[in-house]
Amino acid sequence: MPYIIQNQGTPQERICDLRQGVNTIGRGLDNSIVVEDDARSLSRHHAEIHLTDRGIYVTDLNSSNGTFVNQTKIVQQKLNHGDTVQFGSVIFSLVDDLQATASSVTSQTPTSSNSGLSILMRVSPEKSRVNMQDLLQQNQQLAPKGSVLLIQGNDETQRTSAKLRVLLEVSQELSSPEAYSALPEKILELLLKIMSVDRAVLLLVNEKTGQLEPKAYKFSDPNATADLDFYSRKITNFVLKQGDAIISDDASLDRRFDSSQSIIQQSIQAAMCAPLKPRDHAIGVLYVDNLSRGHAYHKEDLEFLSSLANQAAIAIENANLYRNMQAEVIRRAKLERFFPAAVSQKIEEGWDLNRIVETEVTALFSDISGFTEMTSQMQPRKVLEFLNEYFKVMVEDIVFPFGGTLEKYIADALLAVWGSPYQKDDDATMAVNAAIAMQWAMRQLNQEWTAQGRDLQIQIHIGLNTGMVASGNIGSENLIQYTNIGDTMNVASRICTAAQAGEVFISESTMSKISVLNLPLEKLDLIKVKGKDEPLQLYRVLWENVDLREMLSKTKTIFPKI
Repeated sequence: MPYIIQNQGTPQERICDLRQGVNTIGRGLDNSIVVEDDARSLSRHHAEIHLTDRGIYVTDLNSSNGTFVNQTKIVQQKLNHGDTVQFGSVIFSLVDDLQATASSVTSQTPTSSNSGLSILMRVSPEKSRVNMQDLLQQNQQLAPKGSVLLIQGNDETQRTSAKLRVLLEVSQELSSPEAYSALPEKILELLLKIMSVDRAVLLLVNEKTGQLEPKAYKFSDPNATADLDFYSRKITNFVLKQGDAIISDDASLDRRFDSSQSIIQQSIQAAMCAPLKPRDHAIGVLYVDNLSRGHAYHKEDLEFLSSLANQAAIAIENANLYRNMQAEVIRRAKLERFFPAAVSQKIEEGWDLNRIVETEVTALFSDISGFTEMTSQMQPRKVLEFLNEYFKVMVEDIVFPFGGTLEKYIADALLAVWGSPYQKDDDATMAVNAAIAMQWAMRQLNQEWTAQGRDLQIQIHIGLNTGMVASGNIGSENLIQYTNIGDTMNVASRICTAAQAGEVFISESTMSKISVLNLPLEKLDLIKVKGKDEPLQLYRVLWENVDLREMLSKTKTIFPKI
Protein backbone atom coordinates (compact mmCIF):
# COMPACT_ATOMS: atom_id res chain seq x y z
CA MET A 1 0.00 0.00 0.00
CA PRO A 2 1.48 3.42 -0.92
CA TYR A 3 2.14 5.93 1.85
CA ILE A 4 3.66 9.37 2.37
CA ILE A 5 6.33 10.24 4.95
CA GLN A 6 6.50 13.60 6.71
CA ASN A 7 9.88 14.77 8.08
CA GLN A 8 11.60 11.69 6.66
CA GLY A 9 14.77 10.66 8.48
CA THR A 10 14.11 12.83 11.56
CA PRO A 11 12.86 11.95 15.07
CA GLN A 12 9.56 13.61 14.06
CA GLU A 13 9.08 11.24 11.10
CA ARG A 14 5.42 10.43 10.50
CA ILE A 15 4.05 7.80 8.11
CA CYS A 16 0.57 8.28 6.63
CA ASP A 17 -1.04 5.42 4.72
CA LEU A 18 -2.91 6.26 1.52
CA ARG A 19 -6.19 4.46 1.00
CA GLN A 20 -7.75 3.59 -2.36
CA GLY A 21 -9.72 6.51 -3.73
CA VAL A 22 -9.52 10.06 -2.44
CA ASN A 23 -7.25 11.11 0.45
CA THR A 24 -7.70 14.72 1.60
CA ILE A 25 -4.88 16.66 3.28
CA GLY A 26 -5.06 19.83 5.36
CA ARG A 27 -5.39 21.35 8.83
CA GLY A 28 -9.13 20.67 9.08
CA LEU A 29 -10.14 17.75 11.31
CA ASP A 30 -12.39 16.28 8.61
CA ASN A 31 -9.41 15.45 6.35
CA SER A 32 -8.14 11.90 5.77
CA ILE A 33 -4.68 13.15 6.76
CA VAL A 34 -4.74 15.93 9.37
CA VAL A 35 -1.50 17.93 9.40
CA GLU A 36 -0.57 20.14 12.33
CA ASP A 37 1.20 23.22 10.98
CA ASP A 38 2.38 25.89 13.42
CA ALA A 39 3.34 28.14 10.51
CA ARG A 40 -0.24 27.96 9.21
CA SER A 41 1.05 27.52 5.66
CA LEU A 42 -1.52 24.76 5.01
CA SER A 43 -5.11 25.52 4.18
CA ARG A 44 -7.85 23.70 6.06
CA HIS A 45 -8.50 21.66 2.91
CA HIS A 46 -5.22 21.96 1.04
CA ALA A 47 -5.00 19.08 -1.47
CA GLU A 48 -6.17 15.61 -2.46
CA ILE A 49 -4.19 12.49 -3.34
CA HIS A 50 -6.10 10.06 -5.56
CA LEU A 51 -5.18 6.35 -5.68
CA THR A 52 -6.50 4.97 -8.97
CA ASP A 53 -5.82 1.97 -11.19
CA ARG A 54 -3.97 4.36 -13.52
CA GLY A 55 -1.64 5.70 -10.83
CA ILE A 56 -1.38 8.16 -7.96
CA TYR A 57 -2.37 11.78 -8.56
CA VAL A 58 -2.13 14.87 -6.34
CA THR A 59 -4.54 17.79 -6.85
CA ASP A 60 -4.27 21.21 -5.24
CA LEU A 61 -7.58 22.48 -3.81
CA ASN A 62 -7.00 26.16 -4.59
CA SER A 63 -4.84 26.43 -1.46
CA SER A 64 -3.41 29.74 -0.29
CA ASN A 65 0.26 28.69 -0.44
CA GLY A 66 0.16 26.08 -3.18
CA THR A 67 1.18 22.45 -3.70
CA PHE A 68 4.58 21.52 -5.15
CA VAL A 69 5.94 18.27 -6.63
CA ASN A 70 9.74 18.12 -6.71
CA GLN A 71 9.75 21.91 -6.06
CA THR A 72 7.48 22.69 -9.03
CA LYS A 73 4.10 24.25 -8.30
CA ILE A 74 1.25 22.14 -9.67
CA VAL A 75 -2.51 22.08 -10.02
CA GLN A 76 -2.62 18.33 -10.67
CA GLN A 77 0.28 15.93 -11.11
CA LYS A 78 0.88 12.19 -11.33
CA LEU A 79 3.21 10.98 -8.59
CA ASN A 80 6.04 8.49 -8.77
CA HIS A 81 7.88 6.62 -6.06
CA GLY A 82 10.35 8.94 -4.32
CA ASP A 83 8.68 12.19 -5.37
CA THR A 84 8.79 15.06 -2.88
CA VAL A 85 5.37 16.62 -2.33
CA GLN A 86 5.16 19.95 -0.52
CA PHE A 87 1.91 21.35 0.87
CA GLY A 88 2.60 24.95 1.90
CA SER A 89 5.81 24.54 3.88
CA VAL A 90 5.14 20.93 4.97
CA ILE A 91 7.13 18.34 3.00
CA PHE A 92 6.26 14.68 2.38
CA SER A 93 7.94 11.91 0.39
CA LEU A 94 5.93 9.33 -1.53
CA VAL A 95 6.68 5.63 -1.09
CA ASP A 96 4.97 3.30 -3.55
CA ASP A 97 6.04 -0.34 -3.24
CA LEU A 98 4.59 -1.19 -6.66
CA GLN A 99 6.81 1.40 -8.34
CA ALA A 100 9.81 0.65 -6.17
CA THR A 101 10.49 -2.90 -7.36
CA ALA A 102 14.02 -1.91 -8.18
CA SER A 103 14.77 -1.35 -4.51
CA SER A 104 14.17 -5.04 -3.75
CA VAL A 105 16.65 -6.29 -6.34
CA THR A 106 20.11 -7.30 -5.13
CA SER A 107 23.08 -6.57 -7.32
CA GLN A 108 26.67 -7.71 -7.13
CA THR A 109 28.05 -4.82 -9.21
CA PRO A 110 28.41 -1.26 -8.03
CA THR A 111 25.79 1.19 -9.32
CA SER A 112 25.55 4.94 -9.06
CA SER A 113 22.61 6.73 -7.50
CA ASN A 114 21.46 10.32 -7.72
CA SER A 115 23.29 10.94 -4.43
CA GLY A 116 26.63 10.07 -6.02
CA LEU A 117 27.11 6.99 -3.82
CA SER A 118 28.60 3.76 -5.12
CA ILE A 119 25.98 1.18 -4.11
CA LEU A 120 27.06 -2.47 -3.92
CA MET A 121 23.72 -3.91 -2.85
CA ARG A 122 20.18 -2.79 -2.08
CA VAL A 123 17.61 -4.83 -0.15
CA SER A 124 14.07 -3.78 0.66
CA PRO A 125 13.22 -4.43 4.34
CA GLU A 126 9.79 -5.68 3.31
CA LYS A 127 11.37 -8.34 1.10
CA SER A 128 13.47 -9.58 4.02
CA ARG A 129 10.44 -10.29 6.18
CA VAL A 130 9.17 -13.83 6.63
CA ASN A 131 5.69 -15.24 6.92
CA MET A 132 5.14 -16.02 10.59
CA GLN A 133 3.09 -19.06 9.69
CA ASP A 134 6.17 -20.61 8.07
CA LEU A 135 7.87 -20.61 11.47
CA LEU A 136 5.00 -22.25 13.36
CA GLN A 137 3.93 -25.87 13.79
CA GLN A 138 0.43 -26.73 12.69
CA ASN A 139 0.18 -29.55 15.22
CA GLN A 140 1.03 -29.28 18.90
CA GLN A 141 2.12 -32.93 18.93
CA LEU A 142 5.15 -31.93 16.88
CA ALA A 143 6.37 -29.48 19.54
CA PRO A 144 9.04 -30.66 22.01
CA LYS A 145 7.68 -32.38 25.09
CA GLY A 146 6.72 -30.00 27.87
CA SER A 147 6.36 -26.90 25.65
CA VAL A 148 3.20 -25.27 24.34
CA LEU A 149 5.13 -23.14 21.88
CA LEU A 150 4.13 -23.96 18.31
CA ILE A 151 7.64 -23.20 17.02
CA GLN A 152 9.23 -25.32 14.32
CA GLY A 153 12.39 -27.29 15.09
CA ASN A 154 13.48 -29.65 17.88
CA ASP A 155 17.09 -28.50 18.01
CA GLU A 156 17.64 -25.78 20.64
CA THR A 157 19.58 -23.57 18.24
CA GLN A 158 16.89 -23.85 15.59
CA ARG A 159 14.14 -23.05 18.08
CA THR A 160 16.02 -20.06 19.51
CA SER A 161 16.43 -18.65 16.02
CA ALA A 162 12.77 -19.32 15.20
CA LYS A 163 11.58 -17.69 18.43
CA LEU A 164 13.58 -14.56 17.74
CA ARG A 165 12.21 -14.37 14.21
CA VAL A 166 8.65 -14.88 15.47
CA LEU A 167 9.11 -12.11 18.06
CA LEU A 168 10.47 -9.86 15.31
CA GLU A 169 7.38 -10.53 13.24
CA VAL A 170 5.16 -9.88 16.27
CA SER A 171 6.93 -6.55 16.69
CA GLN A 172 6.30 -5.74 13.02
CA GLU A 173 2.64 -6.73 13.35
CA LEU A 174 2.17 -4.46 16.36
CA SER A 175 4.29 -1.54 15.14
CA SER A 176 1.62 0.33 13.19
CA PRO A 177 -0.47 2.80 15.23
CA GLU A 178 -3.52 0.62 15.83
CA ALA A 179 -6.70 1.94 17.37
CA TYR A 180 -6.07 1.71 21.10
CA SER A 181 -9.26 -0.27 21.74
CA ALA A 182 -8.50 -2.85 19.00
CA LEU A 183 -4.92 -3.62 20.05
CA PRO A 184 -5.61 -6.06 22.97
CA GLU A 185 -7.70 -8.26 20.66
CA LYS A 186 -4.93 -8.31 18.05
CA ILE A 187 -2.32 -9.25 20.69
CA LEU A 188 -4.35 -12.25 21.84
CA GLU A 189 -4.95 -13.37 18.26
CA LEU A 190 -1.18 -13.50 17.74
CA LEU A 191 -0.70 -15.25 21.07
CA LEU A 192 -3.09 -18.09 20.22
CA LYS A 193 -1.37 -18.58 16.87
CA ILE A 194 1.99 -19.07 18.60
CA MET A 195 1.10 -20.89 21.83
CA SER A 196 -1.23 -23.79 22.55
CA VAL A 197 -3.24 -22.52 25.52
CA ASP A 198 -6.88 -23.02 26.50
CA ARG A 199 -7.69 -19.45 27.45
CA ALA A 200 -6.04 -16.05 27.42
CA VAL A 201 -6.92 -12.63 28.72
CA LEU A 202 -5.21 -9.23 28.56
CA LEU A 203 -5.86 -6.88 31.47
CA LEU A 204 -4.88 -3.23 31.82
CA VAL A 205 -4.69 -1.01 34.88
CA ASN A 206 -7.48 1.54 35.17
CA GLU A 207 -5.64 4.84 35.71
CA LYS A 208 -8.38 6.16 38.02
CA THR A 209 -8.96 3.11 40.24
CA GLY A 210 -5.57 1.39 39.93
CA GLN A 211 -7.40 -1.93 39.42
CA LEU A 212 -6.88 -4.45 36.62
CA GLU A 213 -9.66 -4.56 34.03
CA PRO A 214 -10.01 -7.16 31.23
CA LYS A 215 -9.74 -5.60 27.77
CA ALA A 216 -9.80 -8.74 25.59
CA TYR A 217 -10.04 -12.50 26.00
CA LYS A 218 -9.71 -15.52 23.69
CA PHE A 219 -10.53 -19.22 24.00
CA SER A 220 -8.88 -21.94 21.91
CA ASP A 221 -12.25 -23.74 21.82
CA PRO A 222 -14.61 -21.63 19.67
CA ASN A 223 -17.58 -23.28 21.42
CA ALA A 224 -16.40 -22.34 24.91
CA THR A 225 -18.71 -20.19 27.02
CA ALA A 226 -17.60 -16.58 27.22
CA ASP A 227 -17.01 -15.85 30.90
CA LEU A 228 -14.88 -12.84 31.79
CA ASP A 229 -14.41 -14.15 35.34
CA PHE A 230 -12.43 -17.21 34.25
CA TYR A 231 -8.99 -15.85 35.15
CA SER A 232 -7.47 -15.93 38.64
CA ARG A 233 -7.41 -12.47 40.21
CA LYS A 234 -4.97 -13.79 42.81
CA ILE A 235 -2.45 -14.62 40.09
CA THR A 236 -2.96 -11.45 38.01
CA ASN A 237 -2.75 -9.15 41.04
CA PHE A 238 0.33 -11.01 42.31
CA VAL A 239 2.14 -10.53 38.98
CA LEU A 240 1.09 -6.88 38.73
CA LYS A 241 2.43 -6.16 42.22
CA GLN A 242 5.63 -8.22 41.96
CA GLY A 243 6.42 -7.28 38.35
CA ASP A 244 7.70 -10.78 37.43
CA ALA A 245 6.30 -13.41 35.08
CA ILE A 246 5.28 -16.68 36.80
CA ILE A 247 4.18 -20.21 36.06
CA SER A 248 1.73 -21.76 38.44
CA ASP A 249 2.53 -25.34 37.45
CA ASP A 250 -0.51 -26.81 39.18
CA ALA A 251 -2.52 -23.79 40.25
CA SER A 252 -4.96 -25.73 42.40
CA LEU A 253 -2.06 -26.94 44.61
CA ASP A 254 -0.02 -23.72 44.62
CA ARG A 255 0.04 -22.40 48.19
CA ARG A 256 0.49 -18.83 47.03
CA PHE A 257 -3.05 -18.98 45.66
CA ASP A 258 -4.69 -21.54 47.98
CA SER A 259 -7.46 -19.07 48.92
CA SER A 260 -8.36 -18.20 45.35
CA GLN A 261 -11.93 -19.26 44.68
CA SER A 262 -11.54 -18.69 40.94
CA ILE A 263 -8.79 -21.32 40.71
CA ILE A 264 -10.96 -23.86 42.51
CA GLN A 265 -14.22 -23.02 40.75
CA GLN A 266 -12.68 -22.83 37.28
CA SER A 267 -10.58 -26.00 37.82
CA ILE A 268 -7.46 -24.19 36.65
CA GLN A 269 -4.73 -26.81 36.39
CA ALA A 270 -1.88 -24.58 35.24
CA ALA A 271 -1.47 -20.88 34.52
CA MET A 272 1.12 -18.45 33.26
CA CYS A 273 1.05 -14.69 33.73
CA ALA A 274 3.46 -11.99 32.57
CA PRO A 275 3.45 -8.27 33.33
CA LEU A 276 2.95 -5.71 30.58
CA LYS A 277 5.88 -3.53 31.54
CA PRO A 278 7.06 -1.04 28.88
CA ARG A 279 9.31 0.79 31.35
CA ASP A 280 9.69 0.76 35.12
CA HIS A 281 6.10 -0.04 36.06
CA ALA A 282 3.49 -2.50 34.82
CA ILE A 283 0.47 -1.19 32.94
CA GLY A 284 -1.28 -4.56 32.93
CA VAL A 285 -0.79 -8.32 32.62
CA LEU A 286 -1.07 -11.09 30.03
CA TYR A 287 -2.62 -14.26 31.47
CA VAL A 288 -3.04 -17.77 29.98
CA ASP A 289 -4.17 -21.00 31.57
CA ASN A 290 -4.82 -24.66 30.94
CA LEU A 291 -7.81 -26.66 32.17
CA SER A 292 -6.91 -30.18 31.07
CA ARG A 293 -3.62 -30.94 32.81
CA GLY A 294 -1.19 -29.67 35.42
CA HIS A 295 2.50 -29.16 34.69
CA ALA A 296 1.41 -27.86 31.29
CA TYR A 297 4.01 -25.14 30.89
CA HIS A 298 7.76 -25.14 30.45
CA LYS A 299 10.44 -22.52 31.24
CA GLU A 300 10.75 -21.87 27.52
CA ASP A 301 7.03 -21.00 27.43
CA LEU A 302 7.28 -18.49 30.26
CA GLU A 303 10.33 -16.82 28.74
CA PHE A 304 8.55 -16.48 25.43
CA LEU A 305 5.32 -15.21 27.04
CA SER A 306 7.35 -12.63 28.94
CA SER A 307 9.05 -11.47 25.72
CA LEU A 308 5.70 -11.33 23.93
CA ALA A 309 4.26 -9.32 26.84
CA ASN A 310 7.12 -6.84 26.51
CA GLN A 311 6.34 -6.35 22.82
CA ALA A 312 2.63 -6.00 23.63
CA ALA A 313 3.33 -3.46 26.38
CA ILE A 314 5.37 -1.26 24.05
CA ALA A 315 2.68 -1.48 21.36
CA ILE A 316 -0.07 -0.56 23.85
CA GLU A 317 1.91 2.38 25.20
CA ASN A 318 2.67 3.60 21.67
CA ALA A 319 -1.01 3.31 20.74
CA ASN A 320 -1.93 5.25 23.88
CA LEU A 321 0.61 7.95 23.02
CA TYR A 322 -0.76 8.08 19.47
CA ARG A 323 -4.30 8.45 20.85
CA ASN A 324 -3.15 11.26 23.14
CA MET A 325 -1.38 12.94 20.22
CA GLN A 326 -4.56 12.80 18.17
CA ALA A 327 -6.51 14.31 21.07
CA GLU A 328 -3.88 17.04 21.33
CA VAL A 329 -4.15 17.74 17.59
CA ILE A 330 -7.92 18.11 17.98
CA ARG A 331 -7.51 20.35 21.02
CA ARG A 332 -4.97 22.56 19.28
CA ALA A 333 -7.11 22.70 16.13
CA LYS A 334 -9.98 24.00 18.27
CA LEU A 335 -7.68 26.70 19.64
CA GLU A 336 -6.60 27.63 16.12
CA ARG A 337 -10.20 28.23 15.10
CA PHE A 338 -10.25 31.34 17.26
CA PHE A 339 -6.68 32.29 18.12
CA PRO A 340 -3.69 33.14 15.92
CA ALA A 341 -0.60 30.95 16.24
CA ALA A 342 1.20 33.30 18.65
CA VAL A 343 -1.74 33.37 21.06
CA SER A 344 -2.26 29.60 20.77
CA GLN A 345 1.38 29.17 21.76
CA LYS A 346 0.84 31.45 24.76
CA ILE A 347 -2.12 29.32 25.84
CA GLU A 348 -0.04 26.17 25.35
CA GLU A 349 2.48 27.60 27.79
CA GLY A 350 -0.16 27.57 30.51
CA TRP A 351 -2.03 30.82 30.16
CA ASP A 352 -5.28 30.58 32.15
CA LEU A 353 -8.24 31.56 29.97
CA ASN A 354 -10.70 30.97 32.80
CA ARG A 355 -9.48 34.04 34.71
CA ILE A 356 -11.56 37.16 34.00
CA VAL A 357 -9.36 40.21 33.32
CA GLU A 358 -9.98 43.81 32.35
CA THR A 359 -7.96 44.84 29.34
CA GLU A 360 -7.91 47.34 26.48
CA VAL A 361 -8.80 45.94 23.08
CA THR A 362 -9.49 47.12 19.57
CA ALA A 363 -12.62 45.41 18.28
CA LEU A 364 -13.32 44.93 14.56
CA PHE A 365 -16.81 44.23 13.24
CA SER A 366 -17.13 43.32 9.56
CA ASP A 367 -20.42 42.74 7.74
CA ILE A 368 -21.45 41.94 4.16
CA SER A 369 -23.55 44.72 2.63
CA GLY A 370 -26.96 43.61 1.34
CA PHE A 371 -26.34 40.01 2.34
CA THR A 372 -30.00 39.09 2.94
CA GLU A 373 -31.14 40.36 -0.45
CA MET A 374 -28.14 38.82 -2.24
CA THR A 375 -28.66 35.34 -0.83
CA SER A 376 -32.47 35.24 -0.95
CA GLN A 377 -32.39 33.37 -4.27
CA MET A 378 -29.49 31.05 -3.37
CA GLN A 379 -29.77 27.50 -2.06
CA PRO A 380 -28.82 27.23 1.65
CA ARG A 381 -25.94 24.91 0.76
CA LYS A 382 -24.54 27.43 -1.73
CA VAL A 383 -24.83 30.21 0.84
CA LEU A 384 -22.84 28.13 3.35
CA GLU A 385 -20.18 27.27 0.76
CA PHE A 386 -19.87 30.94 -0.18
CA LEU A 387 -19.53 32.03 3.48
CA ASN A 388 -16.88 29.39 4.15
CA GLU A 389 -14.86 30.63 1.18
CA TYR A 390 -15.27 34.26 2.26
CA PHE A 391 -14.47 33.68 5.95
CA LYS A 392 -11.42 31.59 5.06
CA VAL A 393 -9.85 34.61 3.38
CA MET A 394 -10.94 37.14 6.00
CA VAL A 395 -9.94 35.11 9.07
CA GLU A 396 -7.18 32.66 8.09
CA ASP A 397 -5.48 34.94 5.58
CA ILE A 398 -5.94 38.29 7.35
CA VAL A 399 -7.20 38.32 10.97
CA PHE A 400 -4.78 35.65 12.19
CA PRO A 401 -1.67 36.83 10.27
CA PHE A 402 -2.30 40.34 11.59
CA GLY A 403 -2.37 38.98 15.16
CA GLY A 404 -6.11 39.19 15.80
CA THR A 405 -8.33 36.80 17.74
CA LEU A 406 -11.59 35.60 16.22
CA GLU A 407 -14.32 35.96 18.82
CA LYS A 408 -17.30 34.76 16.81
CA TYR A 409 -19.17 34.58 13.51
CA ILE A 410 -22.63 36.17 13.49
CA ALA A 411 -24.29 34.91 10.30
CA ASP A 412 -22.43 36.87 7.58
CA ALA A 413 -20.64 39.12 10.11
CA LEU A 414 -17.43 38.45 11.99
CA LEU A 415 -16.08 39.90 15.21
CA ALA A 416 -12.33 39.95 15.88
CA VAL A 417 -10.32 41.62 18.64
CA TRP A 418 -6.74 42.73 19.16
CA GLY A 419 -5.45 42.89 22.75
CA SER A 420 -7.25 39.88 24.18
CA PRO A 421 -6.17 37.47 25.48
CA TYR A 422 -2.64 38.67 24.60
CA GLN A 423 -1.94 42.41 24.59
CA LYS A 424 0.68 44.12 22.41
CA ASP A 425 1.68 47.74 21.90
CA ASP A 426 0.54 47.79 18.25
CA ASP A 427 -2.90 46.16 18.66
CA ALA A 428 -4.86 49.12 17.28
CA THR A 429 -2.42 49.55 14.39
CA MET A 430 -2.65 45.89 13.39
CA ALA A 431 -6.46 45.94 13.66
CA VAL A 432 -6.78 48.94 11.32
CA ASN A 433 -4.24 47.43 8.92
CA ALA A 434 -6.27 44.21 8.93
CA ALA A 435 -9.42 46.18 8.02
CA ILE A 436 -7.58 47.79 5.08
CA ALA A 437 -6.32 44.37 3.94
CA MET A 438 -9.86 42.96 4.18
CA GLN A 439 -11.19 45.61 1.79
CA TRP A 440 -8.37 44.96 -0.69
CA ALA A 441 -8.96 41.21 -0.38
CA MET A 442 -12.66 41.70 -1.05
CA ARG A 443 -11.86 43.57 -4.27
CA GLN A 444 -9.54 40.77 -5.38
CA LEU A 445 -12.08 38.08 -4.51
CA ASN A 446 -14.66 39.81 -6.69
CA GLN A 447 -12.17 39.91 -9.57
CA GLU A 448 -11.43 36.20 -9.15
CA TRP A 449 -15.13 35.30 -9.05
CA THR A 450 -15.72 37.30 -12.23
CA ALA A 451 -12.84 35.51 -13.97
CA GLN A 452 -14.36 32.19 -12.89
CA GLY A 453 -17.73 33.16 -14.36
CA ARG A 454 -19.42 33.23 -10.96
CA ASP A 455 -22.26 35.68 -10.41
CA LEU A 456 -20.88 37.01 -7.11
CA GLN A 457 -20.01 40.63 -6.45
CA ILE A 458 -20.14 41.75 -2.84
CA GLN A 459 -18.90 44.56 -0.63
CA ILE A 460 -18.26 44.74 3.08
CA HIS A 461 -18.43 47.49 5.69
CA ILE A 462 -16.19 47.55 8.74
CA GLY A 463 -16.23 49.34 12.09
CA LEU A 464 -13.46 49.53 14.71
CA ASN A 465 -13.40 50.81 18.28
CA THR A 466 -10.82 50.83 21.08
CA GLY A 467 -11.59 50.64 24.79
CA MET A 468 -11.75 48.58 27.98
CA VAL A 469 -13.51 45.21 28.20
CA ALA A 470 -13.81 42.27 30.60
CA SER A 471 -12.25 39.19 28.96
CA GLY A 472 -12.76 35.56 29.93
CA ASN A 473 -14.76 32.41 29.39
CA ILE A 474 -18.54 32.64 29.46
CA GLY A 475 -21.19 29.92 29.41
CA SER A 476 -22.15 26.77 31.25
CA GLU A 477 -19.79 24.23 32.81
CA ASN A 478 -19.86 22.02 29.72
CA LEU A 479 -20.08 24.68 27.00
CA ILE A 480 -17.88 27.74 27.31
CA GLN A 481 -16.59 30.38 24.92
CA TYR A 482 -13.85 32.95 25.33
CA THR A 483 -15.40 36.38 24.90
CA ASN A 484 -15.04 40.11 25.61
CA ILE A 485 -17.82 42.03 27.34
CA GLY A 486 -18.26 45.78 27.53
CA ASP A 487 -19.55 48.91 25.85
CA THR A 488 -16.47 48.91 23.61
CA MET A 489 -17.83 45.89 21.76
CA ASN A 490 -21.33 47.34 21.41
CA VAL A 491 -20.01 50.63 20.01
CA ALA A 492 -17.82 48.77 17.48
CA SER A 493 -20.95 47.01 16.22
CA ARG A 494 -22.80 50.33 15.90
CA ILE A 495 -19.88 51.89 14.01
CA CYS A 496 -19.95 48.97 11.57
CA THR A 497 -23.67 49.58 11.01
CA ALA A 498 -23.01 53.27 10.34
CA ALA A 499 -20.45 52.45 7.64
CA GLN A 500 -21.64 51.90 4.09
CA ALA A 501 -20.57 49.30 1.52
CA GLY A 502 -16.81 49.38 0.95
CA GLU A 503 -16.13 51.69 3.91
CA VAL A 504 -13.98 51.39 7.05
CA PHE A 505 -15.02 53.60 9.98
CA ILE A 506 -12.96 53.98 13.15
CA SER A 507 -13.75 55.67 16.45
CA GLU A 508 -11.87 58.61 17.91
CA SER A 509 -10.29 56.32 20.51
CA THR A 510 -8.89 54.10 17.75
CA MET A 511 -7.74 57.11 15.73
CA SER A 512 -5.74 58.42 18.69
CA LYS A 513 -3.88 55.10 18.89
CA ILE A 514 -2.79 55.17 15.23
CA SER A 515 -2.17 58.90 14.72
CA VAL A 516 1.58 58.34 14.25
CA LEU A 517 0.89 56.24 11.13
CA ASN A 518 -0.37 59.23 9.17
CA LEU A 519 -2.98 57.10 7.45
CA PRO A 520 -5.29 58.91 5.00
CA LEU A 521 -8.39 59.63 7.12
CA GLU A 522 -11.52 61.70 6.60
CA LYS A 523 -13.10 63.26 9.67
CA LEU A 524 -16.87 62.78 9.53
CA ASP A 525 -19.71 64.80 10.93
CA LEU A 526 -20.92 63.64 14.34
CA ILE A 527 -22.97 60.50 13.95
CA LYS A 528 -25.77 59.41 16.28
CA VAL A 529 -25.81 55.65 16.86
CA LYS A 530 -28.32 53.44 18.62
CA GLY A 531 -27.74 53.02 22.35
CA LYS A 532 -25.60 56.15 22.80
CA ASP A 533 -26.97 59.47 24.07
CA GLU A 534 -24.12 61.49 22.60
CA PRO A 535 -23.17 61.38 18.91
CA LEU A 536 -19.85 59.80 17.99
CA GLN A 537 -16.90 61.38 16.25
CA LEU A 538 -15.91 58.86 13.57
CA TYR A 539 -13.28 58.77 10.84
CA ARG A 540 -13.38 57.15 7.44
CA VAL A 541 -10.19 55.28 6.49
CA LEU A 542 -9.39 56.01 2.85
CA TRP A 543 -8.06 52.52 2.32
CA GLU A 544 -7.84 52.82 -1.48
CA ASN A 545 -5.12 55.44 -0.96
CA VAL A 546 -3.02 53.06 1.14
CA ASP A 547 -0.15 51.22 -0.56
CA LEU A 548 -0.91 47.68 0.57
CA ARG A 549 2.53 46.30 -0.29
CA GLU A 550 4.27 49.03 1.69
CA MET A 551 1.94 48.49 4.63
CA LEU A 552 2.58 44.74 4.63
CA SER A 553 6.35 45.25 4.49
CA LYS A 554 6.21 47.56 7.52
CA THR A 555 4.09 45.13 9.54
CA LYS A 556 6.10 42.09 8.34
CA THR A 557 2.83 40.36 7.46
CA ILE A 558 2.49 37.81 4.66
CA PHE A 559 -0.70 38.36 2.69
CA PRO A 560 -1.32 35.38 0.36
CA LYS A 561 -3.40 37.36 -2.14
CA ILE A 562 -0.48 39.65 -3.00
